[in-house]
Amino acid sequence: MKNKEGWDGKLRMEPQAVISNPEALEDSDYSDPDAPPVEEIDADEDLLADEDPNTEEIDMKLCFRQNQITKIDFPPNIAASITELDLYDNLISHIKGLDEFRDLTSLDLSFNKIKHIKNVAHLTKLTDIFFVQNKISRIEGLETLTQLRNLELGANKIREIENLETLTALEELWLGKNKITEMKNLDHLTSLRILSIQSNRLTNLTGLSSLPQLEELYFSHNAVTDLSGLESNTGLRVLDFSNNQVSNLAHLSSLTNLEELWASNNQLSSFEEVERELKDKEKLETVYFEGNPLQTAGPAVYRNKVRLALPRIKQIDATFVRV
Repeated sequence: MKNKEGWDGKLRMEPQAVISNPEALEDSDYSDPDAPPVEEIDADEDLLADEDPNTEEIDMKLCFRQNQITKIDFPPNIAASITELDLYDNLISHIKGLDEFRDLTSLDLSFNKIKHIKNVAHLTKLTDIFFVQNKISRIEGLETLTQLRNLELGANKIREIENLETLTALEELWLGKNKITEMKNLDHLTSLRILSIQSNRLTNLTGLSSLPQLEELYFSHNAVTDLSGLESNTGLRVLDFSNNQVSNLAHLSSLTNLEELWASNNQLSSFEEVERELKDKEKLETVYFEGNPLQTAGPAVYRNKVRLALPRIKQIDATFVRV
């Protein structure tokens, strides 16, 4: 029940906070003499307390993955002690602020917004550098990094392989998902073991003859029609040319060290050719032929025919072969 003013007969009072020491609002140094003593918290454990001060400096890694960092800005005394800096998946658009990181051996700036490789020339101790998924259109600014072992530039906007002549120690080069049309300027990379150039615009394999140490080659999702150009790469263990337009296995006779052959989704149609070109590969254990006429023309007998052609094989596509 309520009266005509809407009152239900109950007495209500609005909650009010009463400040017993209002002077504290005006005086930043105010201290209440009657307040309970402040609890003191022990300092964190010193992880280096038992270390010998005469030992060499400890390598340190600084990792700030998946944040919203827009620029590299660290105190110089911290930067000088860092050997690995990981700023993967941030909002960095310009490479600046690395002047004091002179002992860096690994730098990861993947998944940022970088358009140009700059201001890393002084980082001459770098062995690994990662620029995956940025907006880089040119390979540049790396000439002084002669100790570089691993260079990752996948998922950028690179159209040409260039400016790698001084990187003779490079062992791994990752260039997948760019706009590269030909493999060139690789002659000086005589230590290269792994080359990944998947999802580009290649139509042939010229430019690989000067890579005697090459062990793994990945060029799936291109427009290559034949395998000519691999004859000199006799150290290849892994060859991936899935999702191209290759119609025959010619030019593989010299690759006696092959262990894995990934050839899914091409135009291979002859089991006789599979046997002729691959049966002598004593180290070959894995083959992928799914998506070729070899498989699509007779899926029920496909696996047995591969086993008959290659009796030593241990894996056909994603399935292990029962010996």
